[in-house]
Amino acid sequence: MSESCRGYMPRSAEWGTLALILACYGGWLAALWLLPGISLALTVLALGVMAALHSSLTHEALHGHPFRSRWLNEALMFFPLSMAVPYGRFRDTHLAHHEDEALTDPYDDPESNFQDPAVWLRLPGWRKALLRVNNTLLGRMVLGPLVGQVCFMAGDWRLARQGEPGIVRDWILHGLGLAAVIWVVWQSPAPLWAAVAGAYMGLGLLKIRTFLEHRAHESAGGRTVVIEDKGPLAFLFLNNNLHIVHHMHPGVPWYALPQLYQARKADFLKANDGYIYRNYLQIFRNYLLRAKDPVPHPLWQQGE
Repeated sequence: MSESCRGYMPRSAEWGTLALILACYGGWLAALWLLPGISLALTVLALGVMAALHSSLTHEALHGHPFRSRWLNEALMFFPLSMAVPYGRFRDTHLAHHEDEALTDPYDDPESNFQDPAVWLRLPGWRKALLRVNNTLLGRMVLGPLVGQVCFMAGDWRLARQGEPGIVRDWILHGLGLAAVIWVVWQSPAPLWAAVAGAYMGLGLLKIRTFLEHRAHESAGGRTVVIEDKGPLAFLFLNNNLHIVHHMHPGVPWYALPQLYQARKADFLKANDGYIYRNYLQIFRNYLLRAKDPVPHPLWQQGE
């Protein structure tokens, strides 16, 4: 890490982040017990926001926050409010995603939405149509959680059958955490379907953040976006809209990213070749019903 960034690193436990984690769990519990008598729609909305925030906090935990102890951070995020991906699998695939030279690679980047063009040509028509819809912002929010979950589980099934270590363990731990979450929901006035719908909504909200985080570009730095949003979505995503800042300095905590960006804005925009949006409203206007990128990787042949 460069000397210019050391001042943005935590020197001790991050009590503000811990408080936010506890508030997230508290908000989720409050939604389960207090809102069903008022409105189930409001219950689902609140559960969705809490699930999305929990996922953002899970991302912080795997990068070493709020404590220096890995096991303590992982214990804090044991209960999967979004119900979908095991913490251990998210940790391992996301850290692999931080190999910036492989960003957007259809094979080596676990979070890439691009397809190998040769594979794309062999896909059946219905699957091409589904992936094209999934490449619009609305499609990514509505269909993306299901498409992503099916693909993720199919990939893990293949890896487990090939003997990849840790896969089965992480899914078992996820099952234990998920069982605890479902048990809590059963004790509450909220129906289980509302919690499932809220979890799905939370994953859909996260798709707004990941929709155009990375683009096909010749240089690794030029593949990662900055969205200069300061509204509620930026808070929900814990400032990961400043994504080039996070990729260049993944150890910097969420609350320090805006200050670091402003201090070195010109450097970051030079590093990512000006890949910038003003806010999420601009992205909704441009891409709600229109794809930003093709599904087959446009530079894949050149990158081989």
